[in-house]
Amino acid sequence: MNAAPALLGYAAVVGFLAPQLMLRSTWPHRAPALAVVVWHGLAVSFTAALALAAYHLAVPTEHLHAGLVGLLHACGLSSSSSAPSADIADGLAIALPILVILLPLSLFAYELVRASRARSRHRRTLDMVGRRSSRLRATVLEHDLPAAYCLPGHSPRIVVSEGALRLLSDEQLDAVLEHERAHVAGRHHLPRAAAEAFARLFRRLPLARHAKEQTAILLEMIADDRAMRRHPREVLATAMYEMAAGKAPAGGFAVGGPTALVRMRRVLAAQRRPHVALRGSVAAAALLVPLLPLLVGCPPVVG
Repeated sequence: MNAAPALLGYAAVVGFLAPQLMLRSTWPHRAPALAVVVWHGLAVSFTAALALAAYHLAVPTEHLHAGLVGLLHACGLSSSSSAPSADIADGLAIALPILVILLPLSLFAYELVRASRARSRHRRTLDMVGRRSSRLRATVLEHDLPAAYCLPGHSPRIVVSEGALRLLSDEQLDAVLEHERAHVAGRHHLPRAAAEAFARLFRRLPLARHAKEQTAILLEMIADDRAMRRHPREVLATAMYEMAAGKAPAGGFAVGGPTALVRMRRVLAAQRRPHVALRGSVAAAALLVPLLPLLVGCPPVVG
C-alpha cells in the first residue's frame, strides 16, 4: 500500500489545522518556551511528511524486505532493484525527498548569514557613533528618542539611547537591560531564523505564517519572563510602555515594537504557568510529532 495519500493528508492537518488549534489555546502565552518548541516541531513534522510523500509518489510500488534493508527501503534509503533504469529511478526518488529537506536547511543558513551581516554592519556603525558603558554593560547612543535593543550572535551588543536613560528610572532601565540580555543568552536569533526560513519557503502555508509571527512574540515573552524574575512586573510593564515606540535594527531584538501592547497585558495579568501535567503532555507531544511521518511513511518490516 502506498503511503503518499496518508502522508499528504497528515501534512495538510499539520499545515492548516494545527496552527488554528495552537492560536486558540491559552497555554502558549503562559509557557512561551514550550510553545516555541511546539511550533518548530510542527514545522519539522510538516517537512518530514512532505519529504516522505515525495518519495512514495516517485516510487508508487513498494518492495519491502525483511530486516534492516527493508526498513531502509521503506524510508527511501535503499533500492532492491539492480537494473540500471531502476537504479536511476530510485536515485531520483531518493534525491527528491533529500531536496525537500535541504531547501529549508539552506534557507535557514541563508537567514543566519543575512542577519549576521546586517548585525555586523550595525556594529561597525555603533563603534563609530556610540560609547561603551561598563556600568550598564551596553553601548550608549547619543539619541533623544528612547530606544533599547540587542544584537545577538557573534560579538553581541546591547544598545540603549540617551533618551531612554533620561526617561527611565534606574529600576526600569535594569529591567529593560535584563530583557535584552535574555535574548543574547538564549540565542533567540536561531529559532527566529528557523521560523523565517520556513515561512520564506512555504509563504502561503498557515503553519509557516503563524509560526513566524508567534515565534517572534513568544521569544519576547521569554525575555519578559526572565526580566520579571529580578524585577516587579509593574516596573517592566511601565518600562515597556515608555519604550513601546522603539524598534530594533535588522537582526536585532527590542523591548518595544509592535508586540509591546500584547506583552504589557500579559505582564500585568500575572498568569500562572500551565499545570505540570499539561506541560509534560505538551512536551511529549512536541517530541512525538516530528516522528509521526516516519511511522506513516516507514511501515513495520515483515520478516
